[in-house]
Amino acid sequence: TETEDSRFTIQTRTNQVVLLTKDAEQIDAQTMPLELFHHLVTLLLLLVAADRGLAATVGSDDGWQFAYNGFAGTNLTLDGVAKVTPNGLLMLTNGTIQQKGHAFHPFRAARSFYTTFVLAIFGQYIDLSSPGMAFFITTSKEVLSTALPGQYMGLLNATNNTDREAHIFAVQLDTLHNSECHDLNGNHVGVDLDSMVSRDSADAGYNDDATGRFHNLSLISRKAMQVWVDYYASATEIAVTMAPLGIDKPKKPLLRTTMDLSTVVQDMAYVGFSSATGALFTRHFVVGWSFALDRPAPMLNILSLHALPPIGPKSRSKVLQIVLPIASSTTVLSMGIIVYILVRRHLRYAEVHEDWEKAFGPHRFSYKDLFQATKGFSQKNLLGAGGFGSVYKGVLRKSHMEVAVKRVSHESRQGMKEFITEVASMRSLRHRNLVPLLGYSRRKGEFLLVYVYMPNGSLDKYLYVRSKMSEITT
Repeated sequence: TETEDSRFTIQTRTNQVVLLTKDAEQIDAQTMPLELFHHLVTLLLLLVAADRGLAATVGSDDGWQFAYNGFAGTNLTLDGVAKVTPNGLLMLTNGTIQQKGHAFHPFRAARSFYTTFVLAIFGQYIDLSSPGMAFFITTSKEVLSTALPGQYMGLLNATNNTDREAHIFAVQLDTLHNSECHDLNGNHVGVDLDSMVSRDSADAGYNDDATGRFHNLSLISRKAMQVWVDYYASATEIAVTMAPLGIDKPKKPLLRTTMDLSTVVQDMAYVGFSSATGALFTRHFVVGWSFALDRPAPMLNILSLHALPPIGPKSRSKVLQIVLPIASSTTVLSMGIIVYILVRRHLRYAEVHEDWEKAFGPHRFSYKDLFQATKGFSQKNLLGAGGFGSVYKGVLRKSHMEVAVKRVSHESRQGMKEFITEVASMRSLRHRNLVPLLGYSRRKGEFLLVYVYMPNGSLDKYLYVRSKMSEITT
């Protein structure tokens, strides 16, 4: 039997192993048991496979295609905050706000291209994120150097946005809804040409070949997903497909649209990735990437891809982070208002009690009852006013009895004297020609005397009216 490697050939004969170079020069030969030979061959093949796996991880570039199952040792051009992590991940943004990052390759071509890459977006919150990331091709690095973060994703700026001379093509994986860019929503894929306003866009997701159903994908789920971008130069058609990592490329693309990229896919161009952050902390990762001209991109070795950072406990929803403080503040404010109302209510109805009043306790009305009976001592219930106070009509809530409430101010010494005299006389003074005094009440700034309400007026009015009538009749 014969086993070949790029560097040597192993020949096995009866009880003999011969190791030859490519030039058939014998390196070594010895006789050994056949069982030991099998162990040696197995070990050698494992070493060759491991060596090839390492080469695939580092990546290879023959000018027409390349495949990176990790980015350690690659010759990508990095700028902004982009960097390759110690474990070989391409991190375009590092979690700081209002930053941009680029990673790209120069290439020479003016024809069809095919690419696939694995990405993951780690947002500060599980439901909100900064603007996303993009795969791009441009003819000028100057466009990238003057680009802005935020809604421009590190691709363009306010001046050259919608400028046909920008010569930049992008597939954006957008995680922020921006009305100025006419975004579909805050979780979509779009294809752009010389503008952040997408020529075509769709909800992030994939078509299931088995069922034909469409499945949504959350770009900020912190899970790895794979994207395929194919450009057919002869048909001037672009196709974008995506799926969760580990699922084969769906047959039906997410987006397929006509687009002439002759202005950007020129003899000299740059191909790579861009991302940017806005007001929220976000990290954008590319885990693996392959690219080819005029042929399908090499398949990525899923098993060789480096692991993403541990997710850890999920961040609280941004909505909750906004709603909870507002709700808490509202609750505290509401409780404060309630306490204020209760204190004010208590002060409004607060009464003054003194020892001498104990003897007249049963005749005392609560200030609250009198306040409600007179409708808050409203002007509509005012019967009259004099030097010592004002008199209001009222109806007691429990008994529905009509009463007249005389309100005497503490500032009136004469009124205070009258109040004490009236209260002291309640137990002993009764006369059919006097208006009955039912009781009293005291509050911090006033005295209140409660009388039976006289529908026809007071006794003096009654006597005065009768004397007038007598004079007229005589």
